[in-house]
Amino acid sequence: MTAPCPFCEIVAGRAPATIVEEWPEAIAIIPLSPVVEGHILVIPREHVPDFVADPQISAATMLCAAELVAGMGSYNLITSKGRPATQSVFHLHLHLVPRAENDGLALPWYSGRSKAAS
Repeated sequence: MTAPCPFCEIVAGRAPATIVEEWPEAIAIIPLSPVVEGHILVIPREHVPDFVADPQISAATMLCAAELVAGMGSYNLITSKGRPATQSVFHLHLHLVPRAENDGLALPWYSGRSKAAS
């Protein structure tokens, strides 16, 4: 038997979550282990495994994420498709990660350090 999708359980109200915002098509929650204060997940109410499974749901979820952080400073928006790309929950979710100058939070492809001019 397969374990239930944790995000579907949250959307259905069968699992606890700290909800930040709700829309007809998505909800925003605080993740269990935020990487920084203000880290938010935006998840569609309909189960889709990743951002390519249903482009319309992906677009609607992105619109909700954009509306949520509009005017709130600098953010990374991160999502993944597949285990090699670090996806661990196979229900589309967008990570909104607030950023600040020299915050020390490095992405795998960027260290946060400026390159010296050559």
